[in-house]
Amino acid sequence: MFSKYIKAALILLFSSLPAMADDMMIDDFKQAPETRWRFFADTVMGGVSSGSLRFASDSDPSFARLAGRVSTENNGGFIQMRVALPQGAPADSEGVRLVVRGNDQRYFIHLRTIGSMLPWQYYQSGFDTSGAWTEIRLPFSSFKPSGGMLRRAPRAGGLKSLGIVAYGRDHDAEIDVREVGFY
Repeated sequence: MFSKYIKAALILLFSSLPAMADDMMIDDFKQAPETRWRFFADTVMGGVSSGSLRFASDSDPSFARLAGRVSTENNGGFIQMRVALPQGAPADSEGVRLVVRGNDQRYFIHLRTIGSMLPWQYYQSGFDTSGAWTEIRLPFSSFKPSGGMLRRAPRAGGLKSLGIVAYGRDHDAEIDVREVGFY
């Protein structure tokens, strides 16, 4: 009889708790992130933006910092940190999850898929930063294709890379990324 009451209490307790997120972590920047992440700037196509990607793997919390000067001069306009996604994302993923802080600027996630054949093809979704660590969730439906010949929204299993990007206007960029993954 007593066990019925315990069982009922446990069911009531656990059913009232919020559901645990079934997130897939891409990186928390704790172990050798420099082996996975790459820095790119518009200089690969003649632009003049400059910047760097640094890792604070021994700090608490660990994070990556993308910083620099974005310039639209000479048809440029971006700096980014990018990671390859050889396995894509779990098929049931709904979007990208980040924990970030920054300099009160707007940044973007660029996703490349198996359908992104040309270097300028990607899916983009934006988010704003502040000086405090903030969790950002960007559903795949919020990502817009960079041009024609791409699907309306990316498919989780078809993802090839994820870029965190300072883009599209002249500004100073500084964004710290503590976690990146899918939800």
